[in-house]
Amino acid sequence: MESTLALDYIYVMFFILGGFIAAFLPFVIAWMLRPATVVTTRTHQTYECGIEPFNQMWDYRFGISYYLYALIFLAFDVDVLYLFPVATVFNAVPGIRGAVEFSIFIGILSLAVVYAWAKGVFTWEKRKQ
Repeated sequence: MESTLALDYIYVMFFILGGFIAAFLPFVIAWMLRPATVVTTRTHQTYECGIEPFNQMWDYRFGISYYLYALIFLAFDVDVLYLFPVATVFNAVPGIRGAVEFSIFIGILSLAVVYAWAKGVFTWEKRKQ
């Protein structure tokens, strides 16, 4: 009885060891096959995109319209995700109730677009150079 218990522990240890090998073997192989890197001052820059940075990169300011536009896009992107389940069960809702609820949802989304448009979120100001 004790020998089967010890054998079960050995199986578990081999399973754990196999898991570690399967997890770390790709990293070891990639490290062994990688090309030699040449370290330069450009390599240690925060963003190596080919454009020479000027001053400090955190000194560059984006306009608030970028962030507002991104937030509105994110909100509508999530709202469109809610439209797919509604469209799939549209025929299962009895009567005109589904069409009314769908119209209310689209109307609220439309009011949000009108409000953002009235606040000037979608107008881009020319940069002063």
